[in-house]
Amino acid sequence: MQHLRPISSFTIRSLQVLLSLALCLCVLAGCARFRNKKTETVWVSTKQTSLRDRVAAVANRTAQVTNGQPLTVLEHGKRFLRVQTANNEIGWIEEHGVINAKTHAAFEQLATDHKNDSPAGTASIGDDLYMHVTPGVNAERFYLLPAKSKVQLLIRASVAKSATPTQALAALAQPKAAAPGKTPAAPVPPTPPPPIVYQDWWLARDDQGHTGWVLGNRVDVDVPREISEYGEGQRFIGAWTIATVEDLKSDLPDHQVPEYLALMAPPRAGLPFDFDQIRVFTWNRAHHRYETGFRLHPIQGFLPVKIFTEDTPGGKVPAFSFLIPSGANVVTDAKTGAIRPATPRTIEFELIDTRVKRAGADTGPIPTFHEEPPGNKADAAKKKKRK
Repeated sequence: MQHLRPISSFTIRSLQVLLSLALCLCVLAGCARFRNKKTETVWVSTKQTSLRDRVAAVANRTAQVTNGQPLTVLEHGKRFLRVQTANNEIGWIEEHGVINAKTHAAFEQLATDHKNDSPAGTASIGDDLYMHVTPGVNAERFYLLPAKSKVQLLIRASVAKSATPTQALAALAQPKAAAPGKTPAAPVPPTPPPPIVYQDWWLARDDQGHTGWVLGNRVDVDVPREISEYGEGQRFIGAWTIATVEDLKSDLPDHQVPEYLALMAPPRAGLPFDFDQIRVFTWNRAHHRYETGFRLHPIQGFLPVKIFTEDTPGGKVPAFSFLIPSGANVVTDAKTGAIRPATPRTIEFELIDTRVKRAGADTGPIPTFHEEPPGNKADAAKKKKRK
């Protein structure tokens, strides 16, 4: 009988080392797989919704989530996501009720890029209103501004509506080809394309720093009550206190009455400028009322407007500045529709008592223009023909 050779202690130690190395490699491989597993996060974009325990017509609610709340994605389904809240509540939510990391990053970038922008004005929100990542009703939306909240207006832009009822009806009215073997219908004159309908949007910032685009006709620009009646049918773009004067018959604190700088524009969207009128409302201490101390109209003005003080031989005086283009050189941002002067001129004025005078380095003439409303040329031609 052949005897088995006894295993030496050296061999046993070698086997132990090999087993230990193999175990370490397995653990490291598992850790690497764990590290490579990325966590997907989405954010609630609806005002409020419920998580459900299953995707079915009848399901139990597992949690309530609100706008802006982050959720961790556990599983992807058809049009639904299985998610987990920060409180470890788990349930299913519809995909259209959340935004992904790419859209969230785009909103964060907007806030970063415009963090230090000076506001062009302030406005109030009438009803709940969403912020969009770009101008347009079909653009991704996220932050929901509650009714009666305040926002700072930063940039104005105009974009065309994607499709209007008029355009849809015009498409249906186009003649159709005749069926085979039938006499074609009499030719119908082509329908002229309907005019493009524009919407104005504002890049807005709320008190939490959230930034996004809001529909212009859904915000009310803040205008002091004392001058709101002087709009004369125009739309206020912004209004600011530029100075204060003392009137002992005033009921205001310390009898200090504010004087205002206001910007106005025609009440329609799609204008190739931010405002076409500047007015300074000064206080008449003899008659205790506001008067138009200065008016510049019509111009092609652009935001931002800056209000500051200027050193003069008589001391510091209130001043303001705004932008106009050099000639007709304006550019339109292809992504947002915002119009800006290609080579802007900075125009400056000073307010000395009740008199507004030109100041600053640019003292060249300010071009004025008169927009020709649609139909005016045709009406003028008809009148001339009748004569």
